[in-house]
Amino acid sequence: MRNPRAFLRPLAVGAPAPVAEVPFRPSRMIHFFDPSNEKMAAKVPDIAAKVDIILGNLEDAVKTEKKEAARLGLVEIAKQTDFGDTQLWVRVNSLDSPWVLDDLTTLVTEIGDKLDVIMVPKVEGAQDIHYVDRLLAQLEAKGNVQKPLLVHAILETALGVTNVEEIAAASPRMQGISLGPADLAASRRMKTTRVGGGHPGYLVRQDPTGEDLHEGRTTYQQDLWHYTIARMVDACAANDILPFYGPFGDIKDVVACEDQFRNAFLLGCVGAWSLHPVQIDIAKKVFSPSKEDVEHAKTVVEAMGDGSGAVMINGKMEDDASCKQCLVMLDLARELAERDPELKELYDL
Repeated sequence: MRNPRAFLRPLAVGAPAPVAEVPFRPSRMIHFFDPSNEKMAAKVPDIAAKVDIILGNLEDAVKTEKKEAARLGLVEIAKQTDFGDTQLWVRVNSLDSPWVLDDLTTLVTEIGDKLDVIMVPKVEGAQDIHYVDRLLAQLEAKGNVQKPLLVHAILETALGVTNVEEIAAASPRMQGISLGPADLAASRRMKTTRVGGGHPGYLVRQDPTGEDLHEGRTTYQQDLWHYTIARMVDACAANDILPFYGPFGDIKDVVACEDQFRNAFLLGCVGAWSLHPVQIDIAKKVFSPSKEDVEHAKTVVEAMGDGSGAVMINGKMEDDASCKQCLVMLDLARELAERDPELKELYDL
């Protein structure tokens, strides 16, 4: 472990100093694209204007023979595109792959000042973050990068879940963590082939009301990912970094996608991945507080004054804990309103 006083010192001579606090910008969706796909690449400027985060994917969705093309394609796109307020991220290949070293070396030295966050897949412990941390500092110094790159880990192995707290605390570069449900399901030997979302076989059944144990008993589908998301959210909150839901693979099932995103939002996630343009609007809707929630939060905060004591509003008790909850809602609404004129008008902030 590093001396706490040294935690915020650069890990290489000439590298920028690490950030003391993770900057929060609207992060409702991380929209993935394949830089080796010419049709997708051509749409990047238009899509970037609609999303909070756009991510060049170099990992699993890119065929082996396209790895180099994807890497070089992202360099070209980054150099030619003005992303404005939209964050540019990259998901590099896993640390046990033959491509990741070239990914990091090329991207940091070529477009380090355009990138905001490096997403690292299949992180299993603090040691993975420490490796990336030191390497990024060396490459930032070599490429004369002026701002430190942040790191986002994907939680997609059983060992990663076991070590999620130490991963979240491993480096001042840590920006956040995403749930990776498909790889995690395989790692856990879960018997589902779905990418995110629920499963109709994972349920509880209402107790029998008579002698018949089979007829008329209602079933309730459960959430396979509740435990993992809640644990990830706690680890992130304890270390002042940001939790994200990952992919929802059934693109056509927009209803279930919205439900899963909303579950994650209510549990504390700030955003989710979008794999198709149809999921952009779902994430934007779900991870933005409703007008009613913002109005209620305003009412509570105004009634509470300095936040102490307790008041009754519409038959419900509101106290200092209620006020803190409402301040979380209002802080998010203000952040989103600064970027989105429609939300600014809707929230009247």
